Amino acid sequence: MIFGIGVDIIRISRFEKWIKNPDILKRFFNPAEMASGETEVLTQHYAARFAAKEAFSKALGTGVVGFGLKDVYIQTYSNGKPELVVTGKALELMDGICGRGARVFVSLSHEKEYAVANVVIERG
Repeated sequence: MIFGIGVDIIRISRFEKWIKNPDILKRFFNPAEMASGETEVLTQHYAARFAAKEAFSKALGTGVVGFGLKDVYIQTYSNGKPELVVTGKALELMDGICGRGARVFVSLSHEKEYAVANVVIERG
């Protein structure tokens, strides 16, 4: 049974300053999400991942309260499929609200100016 659905959309240009400041990236992103490359690709990368964190908090129904954003991160498989990994305080909170074994589904997309993420949480 679906527990919650969350969607977030972000203007990609917001992240142009972020990618130039490693302290900001370390504050909001798990080491597994860190990337390097061209500025345009990096801004899309981080914008989509930040949108996923926000969408998760909406699907959970808590907002970004009770956990750190680094506890929720995107892992990408070799075929390009993203997986939202929930750890630490975020996992404890999700287990308490949705039951152990809850499943999380994520979809990411970006186009020109915007990145969007959709998260669905299925009860455990």
